[in-house]
Amino acid sequence: MVTIDDVRAAAARLDGIAHRTPVLTSRTLDERVGAAVFVKAECFQRGGAFKFRGAYNRIASLAPEERARGVVAFSSGNHAQAVALAARLLGISATILMPTDTPAAKLEATRGYGAEIVTYDRYREDREALGRALAAERGGTLVPPYEHPDVIAGQGTAAMELVEDVGDLDVLVVCVGGGGLIAGCSTAVKGLRPATRVVGVEPETGDDTRRSLAAGRRVRIPVPRTIADGLQADIPGELTFSINRERVDEVVTVSDEQILAAMAFLFDRMKVVTEPSGAAAVAALLAGRVDGVAGRRVGVLISGGNVGVARFCELLGRARRTTPAG
Repeated sequence: MVTIDDVRAAAARLDGIAHRTPVLTSRTLDERVGAAVFVKAECFQRGGAFKFRGAYNRIASLAPEERARGVVAFSSGNHAQAVALAARLLGISATILMPTDTPAAKLEATRGYGAEIVTYDRYREDREALGRALAAERGGTLVPPYEHPDVIAGQGTAAMELVEDVGDLDVLVVCVGGGGLIAGCSTAVKGLRPATRVVGVEPETGDDTRRSLAAGRRVRIPVPRTIADGLQADIPGELTFSINRERVDEVVTVSDEQILAAMAFLFDRMKVVTEPSGAAAVAALLAGRVDGVAGRRVGVLISGGNVGVARFCELLGRARRTTPAG
């Protein structure tokens, strides 16, 4: 089990390497939610998302002989960029397995960091099996997107920074894909303030963690069809689920339309560009999906902002067409 001490160790390793991302506030957001909301903007992290924290923490922990053989990862985009950037900073090679339908901006950014890309079909092929095979073939160390204690501890540093910057929180709201971010963040906040309520947010079509927590076991679902490509997990990680079932208090869901509305709100009111996955937690607050926040101090993570200008404009156009006037 990952502990608060693991998160502290990760914070020390990341000090001076990862950005200490800003915490944003908005009176309009506070009024809409009825709470004091503190927005941790990981869209301003190196690589454009929180994933850099976990990837760097894991790769920096490798032994010299492991570094010499390079690293392998599988990802829909943000973890790919994080691993590629971390590997470049540490002077080692990286090979990344990415879906054929990965947004072009994420593919180009990953290549730009110097990684070799191998593609696969996310709807027909098992990325974990392919990733293990690729690592064995190349002799590299597999750096999973969430299923490793070093990765989880690294992600938890985002919540640790948030609490250090704003003080105690009554509620923390975090998006959920494979579960690594919320596992790390729940570990951090529960370690600092056990009474903090931790709420996860998944797409309506991708609620594998919500179903798994309700069933008391990991539940697999069809690969979700959602604009939130970073949240398209079909089953929680084994390690992440073991942590989240102990430390996450609730998981709620949001629709693609609610995510679009949150992206528009963040752009219009807070001048922040987010990708769909990145806006999911804010969407849950704006849509009233998180109960018991009135009058409370609420932390929320924007997990990433890796979206190309053409895709962003297309999505915001959809938001305008689907959001009622006023």
